[in-house]
Amino acid sequence: QVQLVESRGGLAQAGGSLRLSCAASGRTFNTYAMGWFRQAPGKERDFVAAISWRAGSTYYADSVKGRFTIFRDDAKNTVYLQMNSLKPEDTAVYFCAAGRPLAPTYYFLSDTLRYDYWGQGTQVTVSS
Repeated sequence: QVQLVESRGGLAQAGGSLRLSCAASGRTFNTYAMGWFRQAPGKERDFVAAISWRAGSTYYADSVKGRFTIFRDDAKNTVYLQMNSLKPEDTAVYFCAAGRPLAPTYYFLSDTLRYDYWGQGTQVTVSS
């Protein structure tokens, strides 16, 4: 069992930056792939970024590529999402997730169904 607790999101102006963190319980954190997803009101939960176990690979949605960075610190059981050049369309509830997909590829890591554990979500609001 893995429990995930996200940091508080926040409010930023367009062009600004925020960093989210997600702390995991348990001693097997480094065996899990970690992902960030987001959900805007009335919309589906969308993939944002993912990082494989041992940080071997990272993947990003096209909408955030070049602006967001996912990284992990296995010694702290924590995954981070650094968000730069924020846009109003980045406004959403952000969720972190942990899973052990069959392979650390974009196909698997971008799929919500491949994740077994989810955080409670944290609100990010970007004003124009």
